[in-house]
Amino acid sequence: MDTSELFTSCRKGEVSRVRYLVEQRDVELNVKDKWDSTPLLLEQGYFSDVAFLVHGQTFRAHRCVLNARSTYFAEMFQTKWKGKKAIALKHPLINPMAFRAILQYFYTGRLDIEVENVEDFKILAKQCKLEELISELESKCKKVYEFVSSKPGTWVKVLTLEPGENCRLQDDLAILADCALPAELRVGFGELPFDSTDNFNSYPDLSFRVEGYIFLCHKAFFCSRSDYFRALLQDHFSESEELQSQPSIPMVTLHNMTEEIFIRVLYYIYSDDTELSPENVYEVLCVADMYLLPGLKRLCGKTLATMLIEDNVVNIWKTAKLFRLSRLEDQCTEYMAKIIEKLVESEEFAEVVKEDAAGVEDRQETDSIPLVDDIRFHVTSNVQTYSAIEEANQRLKALEELLARLELEC
Repeated sequence: MDTSELFTSCRKGEVSRVRYLVEQRDVELNVKDKWDSTPLLLEQGYFSDVAFLVHGQTFRAHRCVLNARSTYFAEMFQTKWKGKKAIALKHPLINPMAFRAILQYFYTGRLDIEVENVEDFKILAKQCKLEELISELESKCKKVYEFVSSKPGTWVKVLTLEPGENCRLQDDLAILADCALPAELRVGFGELPFDSTDNFNSYPDLSFRVEGYIFLCHKAFFCSRSDYFRALLQDHFSESEELQSQPSIPMVTLHNMTEEIFIRVLYYIYSDDTELSPENVYEVLCVADMYLLPGLKRLCGKTLATMLIEDNVVNIWKTAKLFRLSRLEDQCTEYMAKIIEKLVESEEFAEVVKEDAAGVEDRQETDSIPLVDDIRFHVTSNVQTYSAIEEANQRLKALEELLARLELEC
């Protein structure tokens, strides 16, 4: 499908109606990317389905997250805590601050714990079978002790463990996306006797029907990721159906999307990452824009940046401009600057230069053209040697000759 046709087809149907409500609300509240990933799920308890009562303090959480992140919590939800919406933890050794830190780690992969609560945290982490985390914390404590010992008068109040490059958070939460897939779409379906979702209860509370396939999902993730889905599920929830096999779970039908593209969206929503390819990136980008998923748009931009060649750089630049992907737009103009002597022979490039000039509001004859200015910048940046200056001048000359042919001055 031609890119322009794809962009047009992505803005039809129920999308415009729900999106209008979202955009109107955001204009009133001046909201941008208000809902973002799992930290917000923890902070606001959005669509939480379980509450822990720890010595007078209440912590709202989500069974699906704790189930995916901790074998201990998964076992307890199936046994002692099964069916309970409020769980009281009364043991005197359970420190509320340590419990808060455990939840922070489960939701974000990050740990912030006050030094005075470290030992209490280690007790709780051991109970939760987080041996690797305990080891990392002890290593951190040792480094801090050595630092403080070498700097008399220095003291540390809070220890922080940042998510590592091999943080398990994404992999653990991706299990929820695995569970959301219809059985017939899972890898190995009909071939292997088991997969990662066997005996795993993801506690879904929402389902989507896409081209006849049913995906079992979670309101918390979709609403925290996307204002579109939040508006859809809150403002239009009465329009949903019920899942016949599980009447307690509402079902929403999504149109104008294949199940393959929805799977890419699904994995992004749960794990902050997804598999993109030259074959699907344009469709995913269109859907990401339609469903107000700026992070997924940026992922698409990164993929498109790896695809840049002489034959497609103009088209990708137009895509970046249309979807307001400023980083990708800059990468395109940088690439254009390198091949400008070839590019000026292209009718397609000449057309976008004229369109960009025409797009400048109240443009006078000698006003600048954004695309041309950006290319000039990249041609002249980091020019230090004489040979580089000569090469840059040749490129600028080629660009000026094109502008002269187009009767444009800037």
